[in-house]
Amino acid sequence: MADSARFIDGYLLYLLARASSVASAEFHEEVRRRGFNVSNWRVLAALKGSGGQTVGELAAVCLVNQPAMSKTVERLVRQGLVERRADVGDRRRVNVNLTGEGERTVDELISAAKAHQERLIEAIGPRETETLVAALHRVIERSGEG
Repeated sequence: MADSARFIDGYLLYLLARASSVASAEFHEEVRRRGFNVSNWRVLAALKGSGGQTVGELAAVCLVNQPAMSKTVERLVRQGLVERRADVGDRRRVNVNLTGEGERTVDELISAAKAHQERLIEAIGPRETETLVAALHRVIERSGEG
């Protein structure tokens, strides 16, 4: 067989998805050990420093549909980690915000995420990581979502 290489072994989209899956698996296990699922982690991380976001905005940032995000937010409200507040500028708009407990929880998770990221940077190398981050930002901006 003259060409034994599989197409996907050099296919950029496959490699991005595979690398994300491999790199995320270890940290996602840490999230689960702390009693959370990945959806909860993503919402809490998205809210950190945001000043509040609507369910629709959270859905877009967390890459899920709005009905799924509504269910995740409801679970987090019941756990006391987030709350819904009317927007002061537009009372029809409802923002999701971290509670004090949510802030403490996400700060712990972010510390663990940063430690995990440092291990990835060590494996890839600082210069290569900067190049990769810049390239990924360009891909996102090109899509119009950046």
